[in-house]
Amino acid sequence: MIKFKSLLIIIAAIVLAAAISAEDIKMFLDTKTISDVKSSLLAKYGEAQRFRIERGVDRVASLWREEDGKADDFAKFCEEAFIGSPEILDKVFNRIQKNYETLTGNLLKISLDFKRPLELDWGEIMPIDMMFGEFNPSSHLSDDFFSNKLAFIIGLNFPYYSLSEKTQHGPGWSRQEWAYARLGDSFTNRIPAKINQAVFSIFTKADAYISDYNIYMGKLVDAKGKTYFPADMKLISHWGIRDELKARYADPEGFKKQEMIFAVMKRIIRQEIPAVMVNKDEFQWDPIKNKVYKDGKDVKAEAEPDTRYEVFLSTFKAAKLLDPYNTELNTHMKRKFEREREIPEAQVEKLFTDLMSSKTVRKIAKIIEKRLDRDLRPYDIWYNGFRAGSGGLKEEELDKIVAAKYPTLEAFQNDIPNILMKVGFTKEMADFLGPKVLVEPARGSGHAWGSESRAEKQLLRTRVPKTGMNYKGFNIAMHELGHCVEQTLSLHKVDYYMLHGIPNTAFTEAFAFVFQGYDMDVLGVKNEDSNAKYMKALNSIWQSYEIMGVALVDMKAWNWLYDHPNATPAEFKQAVLTIAKEVWNKYYADIFDSKDEVILAIYSQMIDGALYLPDYPLGHIIEYQIQQYLQGKNLGHEMERMCSAGIIIPQLWMKNAVGSEISIEPMLKGADEALKYIKK
Repeated sequence: MIKFKSLLIIIAAIVLAAAISAEDIKMFLDTKTISDVKSSLLAKYGEAQRFRIERGVDRVASLWREEDGKADDFAKFCEEAFIGSPEILDKVFNRIQKNYETLTGNLLKISLDFKRPLELDWGEIMPIDMMFGEFNPSSHLSDDFFSNKLAFIIGLNFPYYSLSEKTQHGPGWSRQEWAYARLGDSFTNRIPAKINQAVFSIFTKADAYISDYNIYMGKLVDAKGKTYFPADMKLISHWGIRDELKARYADPEGFKKQEMIFAVMKRIIRQEIPAVMVNKDEFQWDPIKNKVYKDGKDVKAEAEPDTRYEVFLSTFKAAKLLDPYNTELNTHMKRKFEREREIPEAQVEKLFTDLMSSKTVRKIAKIIEKRLDRDLRPYDIWYNGFRAGSGGLKEEELDKIVAAKYPTLEAFQNDIPNILMKVGFTKEMADFLGPKVLVEPARGSGHAWGSESRAEKQLLRTRVPKTGMNYKGFNIAMHELGHCVEQTLSLHKVDYYMLHGIPNTAFTEAFAFVFQGYDMDVLGVKNEDSNAKYMKALNSIWQSYEIMGVALVDMKAWNWLYDHPNATPAEFKQAVLTIAKEVWNKYYADIFDSKDEVILAIYSQMIDGALYLPDYPLGHIIEYQIQQYLQGKNLGHEMERMCSAGIIIPQLWMKNAVGSEISIEPMLKGADEALKYIKK
């Protein structure tokens, strides 16, 4: 495991250095100089260019530093660099976006290649692997582009629009205007290379900590020393152990296994887990009593020393290093919601709390209780009995089907075109998409990396044991394939490179969820359930209910950190536990008849994702709306149409895609309709 005590000392030194340098972040130019430059340009180019001149000059002035030149140098630069001709402006734009693809594509490739030993199952991570993995080849990009004035040329000629301005004017913009606006989003701040590199290094370490956080399930025992899991079962937290819990609902010994996994989760959250049980298989562990054994004898074992919260704190301190360089979006939350997601935090929180408070969710809980024939337990937030399509097969039977079909990663790789045709893509499109995806063995639970260049492939990572791919790995692979297909379409099928991609991560998660829902179709497992569409509606809202609480804990934890920036790991741990309990008590306790549960804090993305978690429930909401729209339509055709819209703002993208903005109402309506037919 990565040692974080020393990392926090390093971070403290970086924070001090950043605080000193932040004092120099001030307007270097006086208002008269700025006003005179604007007047001169207006006299030369006329009123038609007023907005571009005023917006561009102000932006360059806000980022101009003493090392860039004196006031006369600033005035001369603006006079020479402002482009008044639309024809020349378009030529410059096209040259920039072409070079952007070359630059960002190759920088990302270098970074991903260096991180392969950290992210792929290549065995032990060596110190040299971590050193290369922490290196950020793009850390000096901002410094270099300000130094050679390219950043200023872009800022002067391609205006930056706030989220409110994009929302107001975006619906009337042409595709070219949208592409110009996205170029205008470049270089809205000026972050020194040493800060960029430090942030990248810290997040790489955090990711390595999470990717190597495994539990050897065969080493878990009960009070009588009995084991319930295969000896060779090694599952990553939280993804693997959560999915194993979900898979045990049809198991005769499932309740005991679920209780044991639940205990493991709580020990991890509270940092009561013995350090010797993290990614190690030397001892046996009773997680319910929290006792460690060696050959049947008690062994004294120290708990993991709040490392989980040290790592979380490290990502907070890293993100906070960027605050002084962002005048308006001066917190990580603002940058994450208003710049990256382009949906304000308050709107996101309201979507979540409205659904979590709904009567619909409480009606569904009563059905789950009847189906389980027992009182609900807190971990039943992961109940998956509504998930239609397994044909009544147990997970072990599905494992055999998957292993026979995909004994190796190469088998899955070679079958991607066939998979795509099964979910609705034409052979021509499947043959186009398939070779653009590279399947690799994941060290962690599985993930996808999108390329920034049309010359590179999308990377799909999943775990495949020596006995062949199992159902969990296949289900993850289908999810990641959804990401890869979206990433390919939104890169290759957009009309401007500056518009490649989708509005935010929630949208790619939505497409990943769509693909995940086709897993049984790909395996050839038939679903004879006439109530399948109703079950799917109930499953969608229950999944959303669970992950919305998790996301809310993540959001509140980050807000707490900004109120308590000097918190110790121990203090932060207590804060997270308190927040998790408060969210639970407000939105879950009445359903589960259990107070002060901490289970909502188990997700690993809280530790290394830096507010990634809200993208999952947003993704579920978007997925449901897309699925409703897709009824009776072809996935391949519609997905290509949707993805080709590129990276415009989320609500406009949704209107273009399905005819309405992001809303929980379709999901609530679908569940209420399902409740008329599903009584138990």
